[in-house]
Amino acid sequence: MNLGCRRSAVLISALCCPVMAWAADPVPSGSFVPPALPDWTVTIGVEGRLEPKFQGADHDVLRPYPLFDVRRVGTPERFHAPRDGAGIAIFEAGTLQVGPVGALRAPRSENDASLQGLGKVDWTVEVGGFVEYWAVPWLRLRSEVRQGVGGHHGVASDLMMDGVFPVTPQFTLSGGPRATFASTAATSPYFSVNPMQSLASGLPEFDAKGGLHSLGLGAQARYRWMPQWATHAFVEYERLKGDAANSPLVVQRGDPNQVTFGLGVTRSFDIKGFW
Repeated sequence: MNLGCRRSAVLISALCCPVMAWAADPVPSGSFVPPALPDWTVTIGVEGRLEPKFQGADHDVLRPYPLFDVRRVGTPERFHAPRDGAGIAIFEAGTLQVGPVGALRAPRSENDASLQGLGKVDWTVEVGGFVEYWAVPWLRLRSEVRQGVGGHHGVASDLMMDGVFPVTPQFTLSGGPRATFASTAATSPYFSVNPMQSLASGLPEFDAKGGLHSLGLGAQARYRWMPQWATHAFVEYERLKGDAANSPLVVQRGDPNQVTFGLGVTRSFDIKGFW
């Protein structure tokens, strides 16, 4: 090889070596490569509920409620009962799940004749945690404890048991008993009658205390039309107990038997993890 060819070969090698080195090792040595975020399946929806206009009412109103759930892609869809708050499991160990939960409680105003003189109670956001345990594959136990912010500032707790029976791969029936407990601060805004309210409403004074709030039963039917879309219908009955049932508002103008009917639709979609 003559001198000109040798020089050309050296020049080509010098130009190609950095390119080949870059192609073989695109990330400089010692660089941090962040781990990929997990992918999530998000479920959103809306539910219409025909429910008592206020706690203890003897007449109903139709209200819309949002639905939301999130889980890791590929994990089984979780069962949800109508009384469940919106929660995310941050700890899972087999049949046990623990995580934060939230619920929304409707407001109360004096625009109803039964509530004249009793004042307004604002929307309440209840935030807390839940524990869920599957005793057997078809029996779920769930407990929620929530702190109220807004209309009341007390603590409310729900205990629920649901038998879950897949009739077909698409159609599921479920139901079981419920119990609700509420502190005095969570009960009083809805069932107490102070001296000023007594004069304005004509109801006797009453100082409502907390404790067992209600006992009840619920049932639900759910049908999955396709992997992304599902509909459900339910009925929930609760019987007010303790001072909630003994309040003059309920005894003279309401009903301790509370029934809620609901119909909802949900859609699920995946969100890819990224940085």
